[in-house]
Amino acid sequence: MAVGNLEFIKSASGTSVSSLSVTDCFSANYDVYKITVRQDTAAANGVKTQLIDSGGSVVISSNYDYALYSMRSGTSFSDADRTTSTDSMRLLYQGTNDSGATMYIYNPFSSSSFTFGQSQQSLYYGGAGIQLMGIKAISVLKLTTSCTGIKFTPISPNFTDINVSVYGLASK
Repeated sequence: MAVGNLEFIKSASGTSVSSLSVTDCFSANYDVYKITVRQDTAAANGVKTQLIDSGGSVVISSNYDYALYSMRSGTSFSDADRTTSTDSMRLLYQGTNDSGATMYIYNPFSSSSFTFGQSQQSLYYGGAGIQLMGIKAISVLKLTTSCTGIKFTPISPNFTDINVSVYGLASK
């Protein structure tokens, strides 16, 4: 393993899907993962991001916290959403045209620490006269659960297209 390099692990994609899971992508080999997401949807809403535990079950509990900051074109920047004790990370918004996001997930495989996430995204929102928007988000799963995968579920409607690539960040 080279120091400081991104190493491709896995990719997944879907067309007209209600969710997309990327399984067996987190392991003891890395502490930090970079995930790129390109998605397109017919409406602009949030996307639930949930971790998948080592037994293959989606971690659905009220132990996720998140905060999003929106940077909308033509208007002021603001806290878009923040919630504690909810059932998912909210690291993405759905874009009404191609949307690109980069997220980092920290310690997902560790059974002795919480899992943290951060993301940044650019998207075409299309609603309320807003055309372009940037999002920055942070999140945490407040459980010490060893996770091996990640699941993306749009609030509504389905993803028109979604492509996800997972990379491990080699640190040692």
